[in-house]
Amino acid sequence: MGQVQQQIQTKLEQALSPQWLTIENESDQHSGPAGRESHFKVTLVSPLFAGLLPVKRHQKVYSLLSEELAGSVHALALHLYTPQEWERAGAQRPDSPSCLGGGR
Repeated sequence: MGQVQQQIQTKLEQALSPQWLTIENESDQHSGPAGRESHFKVTLVSPLFAGLLPVKRHQKVYSLLSEELAGSVHALALHLYTPQEWERAGAQRPDSPSCLGGGR
């Protein structure tokens, strides 16, 4: 796990007390040098999302990760659930689409 990914994980764990958290570095699916940390897929299940519309959940995560987003992180695919929503989804999140840009 890279340094940026570790920072993201630490911030989300501390602020949102997730019941489930996965952070996938998808940077290799986009153009650019190997080993970078620019594109991440975050799946997070937290009871703290109860009563929040999806846009408010995203805003909360963006606020927590503002430093990373102002730096090397170019894209975040966010899949944010309450425990009940996660259960209804069969504990599955959507696959990321193929990258269509970046010269590949």
